[in-house]
Amino acid sequence: MSRTTRRSAFAAATVALALTTAACSSSDDSSSSGPTTSSSASGSSAFLPQHKGGTLKLVAHAAAGSFDPQVNYTLQYWQLYQSMYDGLLSFKKVGGQSSFTVVPDLAAAMPKVTNGGKTYTFTLRKGITFSNGKALTTDDVVASFQRIFKVSSPTAGTFYNGIVGATACLKTPASCTLKGGVIGDATANTVTVNLTAPDSEFPYKLAVPHASIVPKDSPTKDAGTKPLPTTGPYMAASYDPNRELKLVRNPHFEEWSREAEPQGYPDQIDYTFGQTVESEVTAVENGQADWMYDPPPADRLNEIGTKYTAQAHVNPLTAFWYATLNVNMAPFNNKLARQAINWAVDRSAVVRLYGGTNLASPACTILPPGFPGHVDSCDYTKGGGKTWTAADLATAKALVKQSGTAGQEVGIVVQDDDVNKSIGQYLQSLLTQLGYKATLKPLSGNIQFTYIQNTKNKVQLALTSWYQDYPAASDFLNVLFSCAAFHPGSDSSINISGFCDKGVDAKMQTALKTAQTDPTAANTQWGAIDQAIMRQSPVVPLINPKIIDFTSKRLGNYQFSKQFYMLVGQTWVK
Repeated sequence: MSRTTRRSAFAAATVALALTTAACSSSDDSSSSGPTTSSSASGSSAFLPQHKGGTLKLVAHAAAGSFDPQVNYTLQYWQLYQSMYDGLLSFKKVGGQSSFTVVPDLAAAMPKVTNGGKTYTFTLRKGITFSNGKALTTDDVVASFQRIFKVSSPTAGTFYNGIVGATACLKTPASCTLKGGVIGDATANTVTVNLTAPDSEFPYKLAVPHASIVPKDSPTKDAGTKPLPTTGPYMAASYDPNRELKLVRNPHFEEWSREAEPQGYPDQIDYTFGQTVESEVTAVENGQADWMYDPPPADRLNEIGTKYTAQAHVNPLTAFWYATLNVNMAPFNNKLARQAINWAVDRSAVVRLYGGTNLASPACTILPPGFPGHVDSCDYTKGGGKTWTAADLATAKALVKQSGTAGQEVGIVVQDDDVNKSIGQYLQSLLTQLGYKATLKPLSGNIQFTYIQNTKNKVQLALTSWYQDYPAASDFLNVLFSCAAFHPGSDSSINISGFCDKGVDAKMQTALKTAQTDPTAANTQWGAIDQAIMRQSPVVPLINPKIIDFTSKRLGNYQFSKQFYMLVGQTWVK
């Protein structure tokens, strides 16, 4: 899903079966191939006022960095933004498959699409006010689209580069105007967005937080720890990434659509950082916390699976964990060295470190199983085959010798929680076995994701993960591996490997164009692109995960959105 590490992972455990069998939810298929849209303003369950009130208490080992919705690219905060920030469109705030449905949000209805799919015209809702008391206007919308480029949003060059004027904005962000691209008409209360070419995924791109509408006078740089005014039911009262985040009700919010932005139940949401994972589990069990972001450690899974089964919710994810290999630095600027790592990694060992086969499966492709464009394929499994079965250390060692890279130093950058470190230690041991001088570099989860993106930090190998932004193959392949997603010297360079192949880029553009008229054919093209990238081995797919939400006994109305996971604002604690 969005973007970055959703969870750290589970340590080795065999007791997880009790969780997956007793508490699994939202397991229906998610392999849609285009935006599901709805213009209806009804259909969500009615608000239950008797559950309104109280303080929802969330805990996590670490914060997730900047709180700017147009900059932050972590699900940890995208999950919160659903009850805070709004775009012209939104994903429906419900559980299950319907959570992939795109609905009108700040727009009064789905856009009028003309000009062969290149022009989108939106009419804004009336009477919406920011949490600072200022009314939403067309000027705010125009300025927000310009701001995507001015703050160098991570997806400016991949999601929004098709807007007229975006090319100039990408070259000189500070002077971005998107002239002819985003046009506001205050009199008609409309905003028109012009594209250079049709984009079948554009509704999805308008429904993610990077397209949030913020006040026109918002800073044109990353707002960092100073939260911007919101339009949704909650706003940030304070944020200290070393301690806590406090969300309170937006006093100016009035529900305009239960589908797009339903009013929240808790009066306040307290998110505390800096706890150990052990203490998080204890806090949830004792009712001192209502939900923990991080997965429980192995020594606590048995009690959760036996004593607290009703409070554990396990859901499959369209995501993959992977190791990035810097194609622009030694030793991984050598394709043979990169391929060697893919041959050498024992994915089953990583599965065990994550929590076993009930919580993860080996990955050999970028696109997850069941996802649009996925094809069973594996160039790096002993004995050959369409899926990964075993590592081939002999082939790996031969490739390292052939590459001439043995003896070189390799730094491995991971998050500093126990399980990320354990996977990192496995990779360190493996690289040492292959003849490299490997060093493990654990970093706080608050900074690791931005750190590994910046080429100035000279990261050779990093452990990270990707969770869909929306259900389309391009959200993995184009976002993570296109030339447009590589920004040297920036904390917002989501193409962490630095992979840029003009031939592959051209194939991705062709697939995007094909999707306009033939999504099925486009998915076939994306599957071939996945295989083409893997032959060059800029990353090592490790596992496809599942997720567990461990909640307190008092937490009610748990709903799992396939798009943004537990709907925080829709839970109740009263």
